[in-house]
Amino acid sequence: MKHLIVIGGGITGLSAAHRLHQLAGESQEDIRITLVEAEKRLGGKLCTLHEDGFIMEAGADSIVARHEAVGMLVEELGLRDRVVHNATGISYLYRDGELHAIPADTVFGIPMDEESLMASTLVSEEGKRAALKDFEETEHGFTKDSPIGSFLRAFLGDELVERQVAPVLSGVYSGSLDSLTLGSTLPYLLDYKNEYGSIIRGLGENRETFQSRSNKKFLSFDGGLSVLIDRMEEEMAGVRILKGAKAESLEKREGGYAVTVKGHGELQADGAILALPDSQVRGLLGREAPREVFDAFTNASILTMYLGYDLPDSELPTDGTGFINAGNGRVVCDACTWTSRKWPHTSPDGRLLVRLFYKNSNPKFQEIASMDKEELVALARLDLKESLGLDAEPSVMEVTPWLGLMPKYSLGHRAAVEQLEQFLDETYPDIHVAGASFHGVGIGLCIADGREKAERLFKAR
Repeated sequence: MKHLIVIGGGITGLSAAHRLHQLAGESQEDIRITLVEAEKRLGGKLCTLHEDGFIMEAGADSIVARHEAVGMLVEELGLRDRVVHNATGISYLYRDGELHAIPADTVFGIPMDEESLMASTLVSEEGKRAALKDFEETEHGFTKDSPIGSFLRAFLGDELVERQVAPVLSGVYSGSLDSLTLGSTLPYLLDYKNEYGSIIRGLGENRETFQSRSNKKFLSFDGGLSVLIDRMEEEMAGVRILKGAKAESLEKREGGYAVTVKGHGELQADGAILALPDSQVRGLLGREAPREVFDAFTNASILTMYLGYDLPDSELPTDGTGFINAGNGRVVCDACTWTSRKWPHTSPDGRLLVRLFYKNSNPKFQEIASMDKEELVALARLDLKESLGLDAEPSVMEVTPWLGLMPKYSLGHRAAVEQLEQFLDETYPDIHVAGASFHGVGIGLCIADGREKAERLFKAR
């Protein structure tokens, strides 16, 4: 009997195990599947908290709806009637003590037409004229391995990029624009520049693609993202699920592999999917892990905080869903989501719920990371008072640190992944890595990656 193991019970590992379970059932073959998770719960960074009527996500708060794998999984699990979508509204950049609306018809702050560029209150007239050079300058030597910051500044000018684009993009991809490649962020921008001669014109010509995503762009579930995790576990009857069981080593043996799992001894396997952060994959491989490859992987940190209030949501600006801090003010947080406005299901009785984000790119992050909960809440309250004029005492406070666990795709990332996969193919056949550390951040990409690796492993059985 074949035995296939998935190590890691986050969304990637769950997706892989779920797909293996489907394939085994369809083939009617006698195949054992084991899912190993070090924590006592499944879900990884997907963890829903319930307190005083509020629904709060310790990790990601939603899933990008457009990914094909997401819709497929939701249908397979029969969860369509439990899906909820984000409310739409204005997003802001907080700069110089004011909230500035990110202009409509922009993609990550990049305008889709000249009108959108001219509507910005963040960019001076001189900065807007500099950005218009994008329509004139067509010659370049950029590739998808080029830093996205250099590419954008070359055609849109420094001011637009630094004041309007960088805060948004850096917030999404957890890094400076000079450490992120076009290929790992927005590769289509290079295609647009080459095809249309202009980044702005290319976005405008593909306006429908982006505008169709703007409404109901994200999805969650009526009880939070843990609804997805719980249903996936329910659907995997017959899969052996080991919780609170840390995989400690992976060794090649004649005819397969031995996975040492704390509390369970050695598990013999014919193949495995390692749905783990890069540091944990490195630990499993031990001395066999290629040092120069794993040294190329980098990770960021983030600390998030929810504050819930016995106040109506109407205390917030009526036309917004949150802001990104663009600096030059006394506000410390990197971003603030008005959760009860963006996700009404998180506050069924309409009370105010906000979430603040503090990232390791923040110059004060070391100090922030050393604070206790009381100090952190005091900092968050100061940020809310300064930015929103909110000075009430919160009734609910939840703090979640994710330290060194947010994958950051630096310039050498793609090459490192290719080298690692080549090493595994040659040295550890039928062992695959999957997940955000390697093949794309975001829940949709993790679901797709887990399923793809499951299909590859099952095909090679």
